[in-house]
Amino acid sequence: MIRMLQTPDFQQPHRLRLNTLIRLRWLAIIGQSATVIIVAYWLAFPLPVSLCFALIACSAWLNLLLTFRYPAAHRLKPLAALGILTFDSIQLAGLLYMTGGLTNPFSLLMTVPVVISATSLPLALTALLGALVTVMATLLVFFHLPLPWIDGNELPMPFLYVAGIWLAVLSTLAFTAVYAWRVAEEARMLANALAATELVLQREQHLSALDGLAAAAAHELGTPLATIALVAKEMERALGKDSKYHEDVTLLRTQSERCRQILTRLTSLSSTTEEHMARLPLTSLVEEVIAPHRDFGITIKLEPGEQIGPEPVGHRNPGVIYGFGNLVENAVDFAVSTVTIRWRWDDRNVVFEVIDDGRGFPPEIIDRIGEPYMSTRLGTEPGGGLGLGLFIAKTLLERSGATLSFYNANERGKGAVVQVEWPRDVFLNPPSAESAMFDRV
Repeated sequence: MIRMLQTPDFQQPHRLRLNTLIRLRWLAIIGQSATVIIVAYWLAFPLPVSLCFALIACSAWLNLLLTFRYPAAHRLKPLAALGILTFDSIQLAGLLYMTGGLTNPFSLLMTVPVVISATSLPLALTALLGALVTVMATLLVFFHLPLPWIDGNELPMPFLYVAGIWLAVLSTLAFTAVYAWRVAEEARMLANALAATELVLQREQHLSALDGLAAAAAHELGTPLATIALVAKEMERALGKDSKYHEDVTLLRTQSERCRQILTRLTSLSSTTEEHMARLPLTSLVEEVIAPHRDFGITIKLEPGEQIGPEPVGHRNPGVIYGFGNLVENAVDFAVSTVTIRWRWDDRNVVFEVIDDGRGFPPEIIDRIGEPYMSTRLGTEPGGGLGLGLFIAKTLLERSGATLSFYNANERGKGAVVQVEWPRDVFLNPPSAESAMFDRV
């Protein structure tokens, strides 16, 4: 059974799971309650316990409301998640206001909601929350109740020390938020790129499965059509020369025979396709890949290289065909006039090279080529893009056992070269799990 193809939801990574926030808030509630109890009743420091527990109760009430209102798997829209994280920031700022402001050693916890936002929300919303926390931290420098201390005495803090704490909070906020956002954004880009790769291969596999479906349909319909033909023959024999029904019964029998012939051809076509197309010689692979790119005003030169031993005949792999075709398409997009395809083989390796006469790869990103959303050229060419297609091609080819290398043809950077190399035995018999991640048939 074939699962229907679905377009990946690329906005899903920006939707924070509600249950995650609820659990984190329960941890915060437990920690805040324990801290208030220890400071007020064990250390016996003067503390507005009632007001502190009133703020903590607000968090608990919100948690219970969200728990009973939404299912555990509910994912929040970015603005809804921002609202919840804003509440957490304000609640924590209220607790700090009643317990010493930035002189309270727990003031660094103000950075936590912003870090959570950086890992799951768009950059603009994270910046908005960071600005709010910065404003609250600045206000807490000047407006706060005294820090609880022994016997109700006030612990004086030099303004320079408080300013240092303020700077530490802001520095921690900026560094951790930017770092967390960068790591999360790379993970999101990789997830989106892999989802696009999955969709591409699903489409290729969907087309490959049509022959199998045709054969299955022919097999399933063969028996009822044979029964219809048999009954039609018996009716034709029984009616004899009856002028009223003879022509209709004869037409029924002939049309059932025609249906059986069509199904026979479908079965034959499927088996022929499987027999002759399941494996593909190396030169046929090259011709099949470059054929769609010959009519774009760019000359495609074929240069067979050293050939030791019999020509490799590999399995027809939709991922390899798509990936290799993407490399050729990329070269045609950036070439000035010519793209050269070279291939060679020996008893150990099978090697392809795709060479264009364009401007080549920029030296500053040549080591990062193949990462998702990393453009491989300067971005001014008509074919410039985000690099997602090259990432898909690289992923599919590497899953078939190939190794890819990217470099420029000469020291001037004129002309890019992409080399794809397989061990010969891997090319002839690719890994059986090559497409297991994407297989949905």
